[in-house]
Order: sequence, then C-alpha cells, then structure tokens
Amino acid sequence: MCVGWGVSIRKACEAICFDISTYHYKSRRTDQAAVDRRIKEIAETRVRYGYRRVHVLLLREGWVINMKKTRRIYNELGLQLRNKHPKRRVKAKLREDRREAVGPNDVWAMDFVHDQLALGKKLRILSIVDTHSRLCPAVEPRFTYRGEDVVETLERVCGKIDCPRTIRVDNGSEFISRDLDLWAYTNDVTLDFSRPGKPTDNGFSTAS
Repeated sequence: MCVGWGVSIRKACEAICFDISTYHYKSRRTDQAAVDRRIKEIAETRVRYGYRRVHVLLLREGWVINMKKTRRIYNELGLQLRNKHPKRRVKAKLREDRREAVGPNDVWAMDFVHDQLALGKKLRILSIVDTHSRLCPAVEPRFTYRGEDVVETLERVCGKIDCPRTIRVDNGSEFISRDLDLWAYTNDVTLDFSRPGKPTDNGFSTAS
C-alpha cells in the first residue's frame, strides 16, 4: 500500500485500523532453543536441582531470564516429573581390573587435603592429579564441599583440557554422590573407587 499509493506508513496503518506500534515491534525474546537446551543440560548434570536452583545457576552464567520463565520452561521440558533419585549408573572399576595410565590426561587421582587458617577455620582443598604427568589440573580450596561443587570444578577443568578416561577417588560422601555419579556417566568417565580402609589405592592424590 505504501509503495502503490505513495502514502506514509502512519497513514497506511490508520487506513486499515492497524496499530503503528505493532508494525514497528521487534521481538526481544532471547534464543528460546538455547535457553531450553541449557536448562536441560543443567537438570541432567545436577539431578537434584529444582527450577529455583536452576534459575540461580542461569543468572550466575549471565542469562537474562526471570524466575517465572525458568519455571515455565522447566515444566514444559517435563523436568519436574523426572526421577531425582536415579539408580547408580556409573561404571565403578574393580581393583583387580585397574591398569596404569598410558599417557597424559588418561587417569586422574582426586582427593581432599585439609588445612586450617590462622583464625582456626578449617579449609578443604580439592586436589586433582594427573597420575602420568604428575601435573595438577586443579587445586581448589573451599570451606565446604558437596558433590555438586566437585562436579562444578570438574566441568570447568574438563572444559579446558577435556575429560580423562578414569578418575581415582575414595568413598567420601562427595565422591559417591548422585551428582558426580551422573556427571561421570554422562561424560563416559570411569570412577575408580578405593577399597574401604585402603587409602593407598588413591596414593597419588593422598601423597600430594
């Protein structure tokens, strides 16, 4: 109409009773598929997270999204119906089946080192050692550590140097958690658990 009759957009909109603001409207919605995908990824790696905790993590990552939208997408993806207490699925290696690392980034040893600040507050340090190169992909101190915190550290480290084939760990609560179990299963990483009462099974990290 504007081209054929030589009228302005405003007059053309008035002639057909069309709101000019609607004509100029441009959607401000973010890439819905990207948000959906990230929410699903978080829910798969942090199996016990509800939509509120997923929302907090999205904000930390820089996503511009409100709680209402996070909840809507969470429900649309059917995540509220999933089993948050899955059966253990990780490949747990037997001691007799253990083999040594064949190269760098093949086998890691992971354990906690304990320390104390001058004021008396206790500190836990997550130590990860490459058993072949003896390099430390991560040495991360915190006052408290949960299974999801271990997963967060592993995700960051593996995002830089890729995942190992095997990670040797003891039977501490952080290492037998569902969060680490699911992360290992998703990333095809074998958790090589120490025998109860045998800290030398994970000697590399213990010695560090």
